[in-house]
Amino acid sequence: MSEAGRLLPWTSPEGKPCYVVGDGSGYVSRLADEVEDVHLGMADALLGHAGELLAERRTTSTELRYLALRLTESLRDVKRVADSRGARLPPAGP
Repeated sequence: MSEAGRLLPWTSPEGKPCYVVGDGSGYVSRLADEVEDVHLGMADALLGHAGELLAERRTTSTELRYLALRLTESLRDVKRVADSRGARLPPAGP
């Protein structure tokens, strides 16, 4: 693990990043794993819903705006998961 710690899948009330330092087996790390799984599952479900909604011919602009907002939130969450997991990968060999 890097000395900076693991980026957690949530932010502080002020919107600042949160980190945990440890070997990855503690309560906060396990909770972070569960939250990451929820984020990824929600993103998958939202993509399915987006495909269905976009296939409809009578989708309103309000529905599309709502979809865009949810997709933006989901993409932000998934990017945070990817950043966190990427930072924990071992360095590439020579």
